[in-house]
Amino acid sequence: MRYAIYFTPPRDHPLTRAASSWLGRDAFSGLTLPHAERTGLALGELAYFTAVPRRYGFHGTLKAPFRLADGYSEADLSAAVRTFAEDVEPVTIDRVAVARLGGFFAIVPEEPNRALDEFAGRVVAVFDKLRAPLTEKEFQRRDSERLSTSQLRNLQNWGYPYVFDDFRFHMTLTGHVEPDDRPRLHAALDKHFSHVLSEPLEIDHLAIFVERETGAPFEVHSMYPIEPVGKRRFA
Repeated sequence: MRYAIYFTPPRDHPLTRAASSWLGRDAFSGLTLPHAERTGLALGELAYFTAVPRRYGFHGTLKAPFRLADGYSEADLSAAVRTFAEDVEPVTIDRVAVARLGGFFAIVPEEPNRALDEFAGRVVAVFDKLRAPLTEKEFQRRDSERLSTSQLRNLQNWGYPYVFDDFRFHMTLTGHVEPDDRPRLHAALDKHFSHVLSEPLEIDHLAIFVERETGAPFEVHSMYPIEPVGKRRFA
């Protein structure tokens, strides 16, 4: 089994509902859903372009998928995430938008957000003791020859290339899209998501996702709210 620490809005959040409809899957229940209609794409096309992110579920990566280190259990992970969520402040992204990152599309902050970057870096560092080292097979799967020096160092030290200075928060919506198809995909995404991207996005939950066996879809295991200090109850 592998676990990941992600951000995803609650199941009933308008952005989550829109993303689940786009991807054709609800990561909270694990159920397959009908793909969104009236996007300008054929349903078969939409299924093809969303195949990769559909398996992972709608999320923003904070701590990428990992196996638990020897001596740690699922209960230990849950307790650690709960404690962490009680000790940090939520982060606000003032505006998010659909954008292309290399060959795929995702929802990203419109402007750099230092607080979010620092929050993500803290998640990477705090939970690394629970992560088993990468196997040689897992390391090679990352196609390390294509990584920059800093990304390769991150992979060796933290199990994932895109952390700290190489981190960019994103919530993936497609797999790789060839250049000729990108205008159609971007138009379809704008049409589908425009009504749910006008409000700030609050990073006010942490979620544990689980891959129960190799290649299985990731599902939401548990959610942990992050509340502003002023709203917390203290014993």
